[in-house]
Amino acid sequence: MSKKKKFQQPQTTAAQLSSIVKACRDIMRKDKGLNGDADRLPMLTWIMFLKFLDDMESQRETEAKLGGNKYSSAIRPPYRWRDWAAKEEGITGEELISFINNQECVRPDGARGPGLFAYLRSLEGTETRRDRRNVIATVFRGTANRMLNGYLLRDVINKINQIHFTSSDEIHTLSHLYESLLKEMQDAAGDSGEFYTPRAVVKFMVQVVNPKLGEIILDPACGTGGFLVETFEHVKKQCKTIEDHKILQEETIFGGEAKSLPYLLSQMNLLLHGLDAPVIDPGNSLRHSLKELGDKDRVDVILTNPPFGGEEEKGIQGNFPEDKQTAETALLFLQLIMRKLRRPGHLGKKGGRVGVVVPNGALFGDGVCARIKEELLKEFNLHTIIRLPTGVFTPYTNIPTNLLFFDRSGPTKEIWYYDHPLPEGRKNYSKTKPIQFDEFKPCLEWWKKREGNDRAWKIKAEEVFKYDNKGNLISVNLDIKNPNIKADYEHMLPEQLVEDILEKEEKISMIMKEVKELLGKSL
Repeated sequence: MSKKKKFQQPQTTAAQLSSIVKACRDIMRKDKGLNGDADRLPMLTWIMFLKFLDDMESQRETEAKLGGNKYSSAIRPPYRWRDWAAKEEGITGEELISFINNQECVRPDGARGPGLFAYLRSLEGTETRRDRRNVIATVFRGTANRMLNGYLLRDVINKINQIHFTSSDEIHTLSHLYESLLKEMQDAAGDSGEFYTPRAVVKFMVQVVNPKLGEIILDPACGTGGFLVETFEHVKKQCKTIEDHKILQEETIFGGEAKSLPYLLSQMNLLLHGLDAPVIDPGNSLRHSLKELGDKDRVDVILTNPPFGGEEEKGIQGNFPEDKQTAETALLFLQLIMRKLRRPGHLGKKGGRVGVVVPNGALFGDGVCARIKEELLKEFNLHTIIRLPTGVFTPYTNIPTNLLFFDRSGPTKEIWYYDHPLPEGRKNYSKTKPIQFDEFKPCLEWWKKREGNDRAWKIKAEEVFKYDNKGNLISVNLDIKNPNIKADYEHMLPEQLVEDILEKEEKISMIMKEVKELLGKSL
């Protein structure tokens, strides 16, 4: 019996892929509907998304035919990429813009019907959360075509047509290229920075929390998918069998992202890294009442950098216990994370564990913040706080941040602190010189074998609680400075002095916020 030759797509090198993406961006710069990379990357993403889907569906269709099975594609003719985009001389100009944007139009097959986006937004899948039609509809409900010139758009489509998403090598190369584009966009876009966590921080957190195959892992504020991608890659190394890969693909990675742009970007990011049908909840993760979340909603691992500095509306605040309601987004997410963590013994598993980024204000805040921390320390084991230097999140914010690691193994008895330093000779981090993973190596060594040193110290949990004579909680202060470094304002470097002033201003701001909330409740 003669062996069938496997058809090989021509390979595209990293340089060629980079050149294709650069050419697309150059074409887009000529279009008057787009302003900067913050507009160009979403455009590029939804076009790539449709090409990616069609390549995947063509491959599955071929596999089904070879096996003598029928295959039903998520997108029907004439809306598939191959129907309207694949031919270089296909529809263009006003006809292309009309087909994409309009509710009703003359379709590429000559018949009248819904436009492309109208059709994609109307797709409805089955109840299964991994039905691709539901994902496509959600993506395109939050997406718009901002290009005005149909001829330029056709040029971009023809360029994207040169990418072969059936090649694992190309996808691997493009996934890294896409990550660098995300970072560029977020550096340029100001407020988009709220959903970007430095890669080095993400990698460190995933490494020390160490998610395992068979665990359910969640990022309830996943942004562009950084934690989920790193987790996927981390767990993939543990897969040995086809069944292992099936568990990773179908039962492991979950996210939540309420904003339409990062939702689209996270879908593409995860698809490019090899997760076939990402499950990202497009709603606000804080929309459910905490008391309604039970064991079935709990997960093994949570890795996240929830937005801080934001304010949530009264309707969302009402989902939380009355004595722990606040407008501060970061504190609401902290409560959600605590509630979503698996209890020990459920399904025969250990208690869940968490790695979360929090602003300094969460460590020293009183009032509602103190009550949340009291619950955290009494119900969970807050075993480690990594204190990051100012500037890790530059250029988005100069607010000092911390990494909190806790689990559900019992109440906190002692807390280890590690004061992560700036590299020797460096005064701060910057957009062009961000924090690097190698800088975490001393901390990773210490993590495995913990001993006090110039950077690490531990305290007993009871030291942070302060109560009045009647037993009412006054404060829970986790803002413990490194006892091995004495503050010397007279000889302090200017940037350290500025950091100290910023920290004090943040404390004042937190107190004023609490006063404002108390006044609001008393009116």
